[in-house]
Amino acid sequence: FCKVNEPECFNKENLLLSLSYDMSAKKRKKDLMNNNSKVPYFHREKWIYVHKGSTKERHGYCTLGEAFNRLDFSSAIKDTRRFNYVVRLLELIAKSQLPSLSGVAQKNYMNILERVVQKVLDDQLNVRPIKELLQTLYVSLCGLVQDMGKSVLVGNINIWVHRMENILQWQQQLDNIQINRPTSTGMTLTDLPAGLQLNIMQRLTDGRDLVSLGQVCPELGTLTEDRLLWKKLCHYHFTDRQIRKRLMVSEKGHLEWKKMYFKLSRCYPHREQYSDTLHLCTHCHILFWKDTNHPCTANNPEGCTTSLSPQDFINLFNF
Repeated sequence: FCKVNEPECFNKENLLLSLSYDMSAKKRKKDLMNNNSKVPYFHREKWIYVHKGSTKERHGYCTLGEAFNRLDFSSAIKDTRRFNYVVRLLELIAKSQLPSLSGVAQKNYMNILERVVQKVLDDQLNVRPIKELLQTLYVSLCGLVQDMGKSVLVGNINIWVHRMENILQWQQQLDNIQINRPTSTGMTLTDLPAGLQLNIMQRLTDGRDLVSLGQVCPELGTLTEDRLLWKKLCHYHFTDRQIRKRLMVSEKGHLEWKKMYFKLSRCYPHREQYSDTLHLCTHCHILFWKDTNHPCTANNPEGCTTSLSPQDFINLFNF
């Protein structure tokens, strides 16, 4: 079996063929039927109590897997405010946390991922981040299936190979998406004055979206080269110190903001911003979605709440 860091690991067809396990069609079908015979159970709790220890009197949801099982992520992905937050959380778990989940949590993870993919296929939105998520998960599984005997993944090897094949199928389906251009019934972006077009472009937070927009037509291509657009993107995502370390100057003495943006993107993580996040009440140790009431709200209206990024959520259970 190839190592994760080797180029062959990215050859998807050869990867599955290289598995040395003898999986007869009959046994595999039986395993899959046994696995799918239990209907996935999703909890519908909008908040949970979190503490870092259990006693005889109470049991807390103190592991990442338990929190992932208890919180209602299945419904959260239907909310446009929470969708990107959940996707980022799934990506972080795929990178390093999947082995720490229980068998039930691993199964729930794959079921929620399937719902995410189906939503993207139905809506034809957020295609790129989901493709990146699937690629991250697939590469992680390349290494993890080698260690099946070391309790890194829970379940039969056949089940995980089937899940890897599902990932390949989802990737293919996403690659085949053909977004239908809506019939124009009025003014389009290119009909607007250049100043308004630039104002709209300033709302984009990913440089790749600007590049894609610039490929639509020559007029938009010229506007997307505006130095101020790329300067604002650099300052939005990166600190002044990071920018100073990666300065790039043209022959005319101008800062190359577009080149700097992509160089900075390779060196530092982007700033993350979400419409809705999970919050932790430090007063009563309740983990909840921002618009969800929790037990101490009545007695403590102001609350002592902290907004958690997806990475903060992961770190909360790494103790």
